Amino acid sequence: MRVARLLVLLALLPCVAFAAPVRIKDLATIDGVRGNDLVGYGLVVGLNGSGDSVRNAPYTEEMLGGLLERLGVNVTNESFRPKNVAAVMVTGTLPPFARAGSQIDVSVAAIGDAKSLLGGTLIMTPLNAADGEVYAVAQGSIIAGGVAAEGEAASVVQGVPTSGTIPSGARVEREVDFDFSQMSSFRIALRTADFTTAARMEKAINDDLGSGVATLMDAATISIDSASMGQVNPARLVGRIENIEIEPESRARVVVDHKSGTIVMGSDVRISRVAVSQGNLTLRVRETPMVSQPNPFSPGETVVVPRTDADITQEPGIGFAEVSGESSLSDVVAGLNALGVRPRELIDILKAIHAAGALHAEFVVN
Repeated sequence: MRVARLLVLLALLPCVAFAAPVRIKDLATIDGVRGNDLVGYGLVVGLNGSGDSVRNAPYTEEMLGGLLERLGVNVTNESFRPKNVAAVMVTGTLPPFARAGSQIDVSVAAIGDAKSLLGGTLIMTPLNAADGEVYAVAQGSIIAGGVAAEGEAASVVQGVPTSGTIPSGARVEREVDFDFSQMSSFRIALRTADFTTAARMEKAINDDLGSGVATLMDAATISIDSASMGQVNPARLVGRIENIEIEPESRARVVVDHKSGTIVMGSDVRISRVAVSQGNLTLRVRETPMVSQPNPFSPGETVVVPRTDADITQEPGIGFAEVSGESSLSDVVAGLNALGVRPRELIDILKAIHAAGALHAEFVVN
């Protein structure tokens, strides 16, 4: 009933025609200004006997041998079985405009049969981008995402001890060539495509910077002609544009989650006139077979006699409730909650109303 109480509180809130003003930087991004994914393959050492086993992960031993030989340790024809080493994949994101020497966070995950990376240290690992070039090098102590413990007859695992992170664990060694200051034009890309929001954004930019600076291209793209502003640095222009506030348009949408019974409805949801009736019908069938045995020392056979109990129980429903035409979110929620509808029952009712064509909103079921 917690969700029902929450919906009642939401119903008491006043509905407004438009959303509150939002900055453009919270609604859109600059086309081309993005991060680049990095990936690398390395070794974690210093584990407390929870590393890879050589039988199931022979590549760990081969990589460790190659590392030791590069450091001047000859391990040729040597047989060693380390239990404190694990092979891992290292991933990270090179942020836009990252300069050489800056540091980024990386994630580490075991790829062998290591049981835990807790307390391990990642050895210097090159991180490559999609073009195959090395853009950063990662190294450092791992903060594992869980813990594992085991004894002779039992074990316990909390979280995921075979993965972790290294805050500021990689140093950028190569920069991405991108001179933003020389761009004569650029594009703004909306995170959620919408013609109304894009048109309002175009108007707000032209009102602030001058007519003709912004041009609406489609529902998700606005072109900015920075050359028409004269000798203005594009970076300064972006800093001014992204702080302009507009009122975004949102779609009428209902999102439900069957697992948790969560229901989220936007203020623009409307329901046409419809009658609703809801009740629960429960059918129970129980099998309780009986065993019939003959008397001692008498002829006969043991027989299993079936016995079935069946009954139908109908729980009281809400009866028929009429929802008036073009009801708002607050009207629908207040009415259904006044009838004592529980959250999961409300989900079924909304699904039925949507199937009947009376729910004027996008219906999303998770």
